[in-house]
Amino acid sequence: MKKTPLRPFAVLLVPIAGSLLLASGCATPATYVDANSSHLVTNVGQINVQDYASAADSMVNSLIDNLINQGQLKSSSAGEPALLAISKIVNNTSQQIDTDMLVKKIRVALLHTGRVQTTTTMGLGGPEDPLAADQQKAQEFFEDNKHARRPDYTLSGKIIEQKSKAGSIRQSAFVFQLSLTSRHGIAVWEDEKTIVKQGSTSSVGF
Repeated sequence: MKKTPLRPFAVLLVPIAGSLLLASGCATPATYVDANSSHLVTNVGQINVQDYASAADSMVNSLIDNLINQGQLKSSSAGEPALLAISKIVNNTSQQIDTDMLVKKIRVALLHTGRVQTTTTMGLGGPEDPLAADQQKAQEFFEDNKHARRPDYTLSGKIIEQKSKAGSIRQSAFVFQLSLTSRHGIAVWEDEKTIVKQGSTSSVGF
Protein backbone atom coordinates (compact mmCIF):
# COMPACT_ATOMS: atom_id res chain seq x y z
CA MET A 1 0.00 0.00 0.00
CA LYS A 2 1.35 3.41 -0.97
CA LYS A 3 1.67 5.86 1.91
CA THR A 4 0.58 9.44 1.30
CA PRO A 5 3.20 11.88 2.65
CA LEU A 6 2.04 14.55 5.10
CA ARG A 7 1.65 17.97 3.60
CA PRO A 8 3.69 20.83 5.13
CA PHE A 9 0.74 22.53 6.80
CA ALA A 10 -0.35 19.23 8.38
CA VAL A 11 3.10 18.79 9.87
CA LEU A 12 2.81 22.23 11.47
CA LEU A 13 -0.64 21.55 12.91
CA VAL A 14 0.52 18.53 14.93
CA PRO A 15 2.84 20.38 17.38
CA ILE A 16 0.45 23.34 17.56
CA ALA A 17 -2.45 21.10 18.55
CA GLY A 18 -0.25 19.40 21.14
CA SER A 19 0.74 22.74 22.61
CA LEU A 20 -2.87 23.84 22.86
CA LEU A 21 -3.84 20.66 24.65
CA LEU A 22 -0.93 21.03 27.06
CA ALA A 23 -1.82 24.67 27.79
CA SER A 24 -5.47 23.89 28.40
CA GLY A 25 -4.52 21.06 30.71
CA CYS A 26 -2.34 23.38 32.85
CA ALA A 27 -4.84 26.26 33.08
CA THR A 28 -6.17 27.09 36.55
CA PRO A 29 -9.98 27.04 36.62
CA ALA A 30 -11.66 30.26 37.69
CA THR A 31 -13.41 30.23 41.06
CA TYR A 32 -15.50 32.70 43.06
CA VAL A 33 -13.82 34.32 46.04
CA ASP A 34 -15.50 36.22 48.87
CA ALA A 35 -14.83 39.95 48.52
CA ASN A 36 -13.74 40.00 52.18
CA SER A 37 -11.46 37.01 51.84
CA SER A 38 -7.77 37.18 52.73
CA HIS A 39 -7.00 35.25 49.55
CA LEU A 40 -7.70 38.07 47.11
CA VAL A 41 -4.95 38.83 44.59
CA THR A 42 -2.68 41.66 45.68
CA ASN A 43 -0.62 43.66 43.18
CA VAL A 44 2.14 45.89 44.52
CA GLY A 45 1.78 48.54 41.84
CA GLN A 46 -2.01 48.59 41.57
CA ILE A 47 -4.98 49.54 43.70
CA ASN A 48 -6.92 46.34 44.33
CA VAL A 49 -10.58 45.98 45.27
CA GLN A 50 -9.68 45.31 48.91
CA ASP A 51 -7.74 48.58 49.02
CA TYR A 52 -10.81 50.57 48.01
CA ALA A 53 -12.89 48.71 50.59
CA SER A 54 -10.34 49.33 53.35
CA ALA A 55 -10.07 53.05 52.55
CA ALA A 56 -13.85 53.48 52.30
CA ASP A 57 -14.53 51.65 55.58
CA SER A 58 -11.90 53.67 57.45
CA MET A 59 -13.18 57.02 56.19
CA VAL A 60 -16.86 56.22 56.68
CA ASN A 61 -16.19 55.20 60.28
CA SER A 62 -14.24 58.42 60.82
CA LEU A 63 -17.03 60.56 59.36
CA ILE A 64 -19.73 58.80 61.37
CA ASP A 65 -17.80 58.89 64.65
CA ASN A 66 -16.55 62.48 64.38
CA LEU A 67 -19.46 64.20 62.64
CA ILE A 68 -22.71 62.27 62.45
CA ASN A 69 -22.69 60.72 65.92
CA GLN A 70 -21.64 64.07 67.40
CA GLY A 71 -24.69 65.76 65.86
CA GLN A 72 -22.48 68.06 63.79
CA LEU A 73 -24.02 67.17 60.41
CA LYS A 74 -26.69 69.80 59.79
CA SER A 75 -29.51 69.80 57.24
CA SER A 76 -30.95 73.01 55.79
CA SER A 77 -34.36 71.33 55.54
CA ALA A 78 -36.04 70.52 58.84
CA GLY A 79 -36.84 66.84 59.21
CA GLU A 80 -34.78 65.88 56.15
CA PRO A 81 -31.37 64.17 55.99
CA ALA A 82 -28.42 66.35 55.01
CA LEU A 83 -27.96 66.57 51.24
CA LEU A 84 -24.55 65.65 49.83
CA ALA A 85 -23.13 66.38 46.38
CA ILE A 86 -20.00 64.77 44.96
CA SER A 87 -17.36 67.23 43.80
CA LYS A 88 -14.02 66.45 42.17
CA ILE A 89 -12.03 63.37 43.20
CA VAL A 90 -8.56 63.85 41.69
CA ASN A 91 -6.72 60.77 40.44
CA ASN A 92 -3.07 61.60 41.02
CA THR A 93 -1.81 58.09 40.27
CA SER A 94 -0.28 56.43 37.22
CA GLN A 95 -3.38 54.29 36.77
CA GLN A 96 -6.69 54.84 35.03
CA ILE A 97 -9.12 54.26 37.87
CA ASP A 98 -12.81 54.81 38.46
CA THR A 99 -13.06 56.91 41.61
CA ASP A 100 -16.57 55.52 42.16
CA MET A 101 -14.82 52.39 43.44
CA LEU A 102 -14.16 54.50 46.54
CA VAL A 103 -16.95 57.09 46.51
CA LYS A 104 -19.87 54.72 45.88
CA LYS A 105 -18.97 52.60 48.90
CA ILE A 106 -18.93 55.74 51.07
CA ARG A 107 -22.24 56.97 49.65
CA VAL A 108 -23.97 53.66 50.33
CA ALA A 109 -22.69 53.53 53.91
CA LEU A 110 -23.76 57.12 54.62
CA LEU A 111 -27.21 56.54 53.11
CA HIS A 112 -27.70 53.57 55.42
CA THR A 113 -27.21 55.84 58.44
CA GLY A 114 -30.45 57.64 57.56
CA ARG A 115 -28.71 60.98 58.15
CA VAL A 116 -27.34 61.65 54.65
CA GLN A 117 -28.70 61.57 51.11
CA THR A 118 -26.74 62.14 47.89
CA THR A 119 -28.01 64.20 44.98
CA THR A 120 -27.59 62.57 41.57
CA THR A 121 -28.81 65.62 39.63
CA MET A 122 -25.89 67.88 40.51
CA GLY A 123 -22.17 67.30 40.36
CA LEU A 124 -18.93 68.58 38.96
CA GLY A 125 -18.83 67.69 35.25
CA GLY A 126 -22.59 67.22 35.02
CA PRO A 127 -25.34 65.22 36.73
CA GLU A 128 -24.85 61.54 37.47
CA ASP A 129 -28.45 60.92 36.39
CA PRO A 130 -29.27 63.23 33.41
CA LEU A 131 -32.89 62.04 33.21
CA ALA A 132 -33.53 62.84 36.86
CA ALA A 133 -31.90 66.25 36.32
CA ASP A 134 -34.22 66.97 33.38
CA GLN A 135 -37.26 65.94 35.41
CA GLN A 136 -36.18 68.19 38.25
CA LYS A 137 -35.79 71.16 35.89
CA ALA A 138 -39.22 70.51 34.36
CA GLN A 139 -40.85 70.34 37.77
CA GLU A 140 -39.20 73.59 38.83
CA PHE A 141 -40.37 75.27 35.63
CA PHE A 142 -44.00 74.19 35.80
CA GLU A 143 -44.27 74.82 39.51
CA ASP A 144 -42.48 78.16 39.14
CA ASN A 145 -40.10 77.03 41.85
CA LYS A 146 -36.81 78.88 41.54
CA HIS A 147 -35.60 77.84 44.97
CA ALA A 148 -34.85 74.16 44.61
CA ARG A 149 -32.94 72.62 47.49
CA ARG A 150 -29.19 72.97 47.24
CA PRO A 151 -26.63 70.56 48.73
CA ASP A 152 -25.69 71.07 52.37
CA TYR A 153 -22.26 69.52 51.83
CA THR A 154 -19.88 68.57 49.02
CA LEU A 155 -17.37 65.73 49.07
CA SER A 156 -14.01 66.21 47.34
CA GLY A 157 -10.69 64.43 47.49
CA LYS A 158 -7.58 63.05 45.91
CA ILE A 159 -5.88 59.68 45.44
CA ILE A 160 -2.08 59.92 45.52
CA GLU A 161 0.47 57.30 44.54
CA GLN A 162 4.08 57.10 45.71
CA LYS A 163 6.49 54.42 44.53
CA SER A 164 9.94 53.42 45.79
CA LYS A 165 12.37 50.58 45.25
CA ALA A 166 15.28 49.03 47.18
CA GLY A 167 17.07 46.25 45.34
CA SER A 168 14.47 43.77 44.13
CA ILE A 169 11.84 45.03 46.57
CA ARG A 170 9.20 47.43 45.30
CA GLN A 171 6.92 49.52 47.48
CA SER A 172 3.76 51.36 46.53
CA ALA A 173 1.89 53.73 48.81
CA PHE A 174 -1.62 54.86 47.93
CA VAL A 175 -2.98 57.79 49.92
CA PHE A 176 -6.74 58.38 49.90
CA GLN A 177 -7.72 61.91 50.98
CA LEU A 178 -11.27 63.24 51.42
CA SER A 179 -12.79 66.53 52.56
CA LEU A 180 -16.39 67.38 53.43
CA THR A 181 -17.18 71.05 52.85
CA SER A 182 -20.27 72.87 54.09
CA ARG A 183 -22.38 75.17 51.92
CA HIS A 184 -20.54 78.03 53.60
CA GLY A 185 -17.22 76.87 52.14
CA ILE A 186 -15.81 75.47 55.37
CA ALA A 187 -14.18 72.02 55.55
CA VAL A 188 -16.04 70.41 58.46
CA TRP A 189 -14.36 67.01 58.15
CA GLU A 190 -11.16 65.71 56.56
CA ASP A 191 -9.41 62.39 56.68
CA GLU A 192 -6.86 60.27 54.86
CA LYS A 193 -6.05 56.60 54.65
CA THR A 194 -2.65 55.31 53.51
CA ILE A 195 -2.22 51.80 52.14
CA VAL A 196 1.35 50.52 51.66
CA LYS A 197 2.26 47.33 49.80
CA GLN A 198 5.64 45.68 49.24
CA GLY A 199 6.82 42.85 47.04
CA SER A 200 9.45 41.65 44.62
CA THR A 201 9.68 43.13 41.13
CA SER A 202 7.26 40.64 39.60
CA SER A 203 5.35 39.52 42.64
CA VAL A 204 1.64 38.87 42.90
CA GLY A 205 0.63 37.74 46.38
CA PHE A 206 -2.27 37.12 48.67
